[in-house]
Amino acid sequence: MVVEVIPAILVKRREDLLERIKRVHGLVSSVHIDVMDKEFVPNWTVGPDDFADLPAGMDYEFHWMVMRPENWIAKVPGNHLHMVHIEAVADWDAVKGACRKAGGRLGIAMSPETPVSKIEPVLKDVTRVIVMAVIPGYDGQKYLPEIEPKIRELRGMFPKLEIEVDGGITPFTARRAAEAGADKLAAASAIYSAPDTKLAIENIRNAAERK
Repeated sequence: MVVEVIPAILVKRREDLLERIKRVHGLVSSVHIDVMDKEFVPNWTVGPDDFADLPAGMDYEFHWMVMRPENWIAKVPGNHLHMVHIEAVADWDAVKGACRKAGGRLGIAMSPETPVSKIEPVLKDVTRVIVMAVIPGYDGQKYLPEIEPKIRELRGMFPKLEIEVDGGITPFTARRAAEAGADKLAAASAIYSAPDTKLAIENIRNAAERK
């Protein structure tokens, strides 16, 4: 199985966001930008005001760890992937409408304690599912292997679904997540804390693909 490694960015300043995008530009096709509101999770990050004129030549997926995600999506027009947490959604039709109006694509994210049954009603509307392998809110957390049965369940139900695992991804956990059925891996610390960014990405990819 081909596995895509997606650098995940969790920062509080636009300057840091641009620096991290620059570090992986040309090495990957997309980046994952974490957005937190200090309401859904006890942390805050860059937000819509920081997303104007992001570097071209890269696809952007926004991981909205926020309440009322439809209000945030509406502020970020373009062909982006918007990943919203099922636990934060009060009006799914409003989320769909905001994404459609913004010109983007829609995905759903689920926290470690959330069962697959919670997202089943919306799977027909999304192109990707994020299975969180850590508690949302902070980077540098350890991977929770108990989420792997959910990955297997999703892969068994939807063989062609894009399944992304976010949190605690290292070469070791990348293999575990991929063996469970994930084909997208969002990694933050394992990439940005490494002395060689390119090698770090390759090591994660190779481990996931058993090279």
